[in-house]
Amino acid sequence: MPRPRRRAAIVVCCLLLLPIEALALSLEVKVAGVEGQEEKNVLAMLAIYQEQQDDNLTVPRLLALHRRAPEQIRDALAPFGLYRVEVEDSLTQPQTDGGRWVASYRIDPGEPVKIGSVDYQITGPGADNPAFPKEFPMQPGDVLLHADYERAKGEITSAASNEGYVNAELVRRTVLIDPVAYEAHIEFHLDTGPQYFLGRVSFQQDLLADKLIRKYVGFEPGAVFDPDLLLALQGRLIGAEYFSEVEIVPKIDQAGPDRQVPIEVIAKRNKANKYRVGVGFATDIGPRFSLDYRRRYINRWGHKLRAEIEVAPVTQSLVGEYRIPIRDPVADYVMIRPEIYAFDTAGRQGTLFKVTGVQSVLTRSGWRRDLGLDYRYEDYEVADEDSDSFNGFVPHASWSKLVADDPINTKNGWRLKFLLQGTARNVLSETSFLSTAVNGKLIRSLGQGNRFITRASLGATWATSITDVPASQRFFAGGDNSIRGWGLDALGPIDPDTGQIVGGRYLAVGSLEYERKLKGPWSAAVFTDFGNAFDPDSTADWEQSAGLGVRFATPIGPVRVDLAYALTKEPGGVRLHFGLGPDL
Repeated sequence: MPRPRRRAAIVVCCLLLLPIEALALSLEVKVAGVEGQEEKNVLAMLAIYQEQQDDNLTVPRLLALHRRAPEQIRDALAPFGLYRVEVEDSLTQPQTDGGRWVASYRIDPGEPVKIGSVDYQITGPGADNPAFPKEFPMQPGDVLLHADYERAKGEITSAASNEGYVNAELVRRTVLIDPVAYEAHIEFHLDTGPQYFLGRVSFQQDLLADKLIRKYVGFEPGAVFDPDLLLALQGRLIGAEYFSEVEIVPKIDQAGPDRQVPIEVIAKRNKANKYRVGVGFATDIGPRFSLDYRRRYINRWGHKLRAEIEVAPVTQSLVGEYRIPIRDPVADYVMIRPEIYAFDTAGRQGTLFKVTGVQSVLTRSGWRRDLGLDYRYEDYEVADEDSDSFNGFVPHASWSKLVADDPINTKNGWRLKFLLQGTARNVLSETSFLSTAVNGKLIRSLGQGNRFITRASLGATWATSITDVPASQRFFAGGDNSIRGWGLDALGPIDPDTGQIVGGRYLAVGSLEYERKLKGPWSAAVFTDFGNAFDPDSTADWEQSAGLGVRFATPIGPVRVDLAYALTKEPGGVRLHFGLGPDL
């Protein structure tokens, strides 16, 4: 208990003589004797510290807060096992009108209390289940940290839940502090009750065929009753977008002698149609307008339809997509995708019509594997070359993977994609080429508020001549996601006869970037980009840029504004780049 303070009593008597309008005050709170998490907890629970900037703080309120402060400090330090806390407090009145009050608290936390004994018992049918620790995670001699106790309790009760002990009960859970011996005594008794198992799943829904919807169930009858399996089932169904609401109802009271619990799934169908209008801007393509339509379901077999139109000054596209779920319907599908593109960049102009058939499967190792066949018709012009065209079939295969703590605003993560494609003259098309490409990006946090970002794009095409490679398959460099400081497709091999960029059969582009968090959602970056597209029949120099950038985090990805200087350009120049979207 706080000891009497003569000074505080004198202050109270004097204050009673002050007029009401003189009670507005300025306050400084000082805390000494603790640091780290202990100090943070003290300041968080110390009301006088939290209210020191309150414009409505009055002297009576100040005195009340000061009286309660020592007890609040003791409560704040108890979770760290500190039960013999001494607080020396003082409240200094300003000597002049408009001066500052000073509330000081010098804390002697004392020694933390340690655990003297642990009475830990697991009883019931699951007493021998190895999922329960043989010993309580905290043992005699350990400091009694409340966070560690709550963590230990959570681990044991979670083990009971995950192992199907639906009726597990903590029959005794106490932590007693002996103030004389200054030690803690833990009693933790859990009765498991009988173990239950998951039974057959029934569905109440009027949308999907039973054979399809059952593919979303990730367990077989007889599996241990694990609530996480039921949450996963709910998440898979909602994530498929067929249903707006999914309720999982375990009927424990209907479990039979085998203790298998019937599971009922009640699903409400989602709206069939979804529309989205988008407006954006990127330096490479300028202002962009997009209209997206999705049909979430077409029939009982879960087929989906999507169509998108996108219009920008240098590119226009119309894309359709018909998707059919297969195998694991959450991740695997067959897709038919017609596409029409018109492009007019610094390196190439033309139109492309493409129809793709692809099978996409998520492997057990987490890689997405796509195997497909395109029919392409392309009418194009590169630099001052005569107009040319490509007409044929192009088989392709790709493997991709993304690992991230957050794919939108990533602190640590990476993505990698391998692509192999080609065609054969007189068999599938009018020309022959074989192309491979690798694209990757890595993001790593370096301490608090620092990120290192690197990306690379490598490509190679085997063809008799660059003229055998259609414009959409040639390699160019430059732009927001390539080498900043140049425009989109503004870099590449230069034809020695025309002096124009014609694209290349090889690509090597990389980037290094360091980003530092400033305040709130704002960050600053410094970067360098380098590389180019190359071809044996043309000349191309290694290019490099460097620059500064500003980032602003949003729920749909960071806004990026970069100012890049083209170091190898003659004459040198500065280019502004703007972008918005996920980190990975």
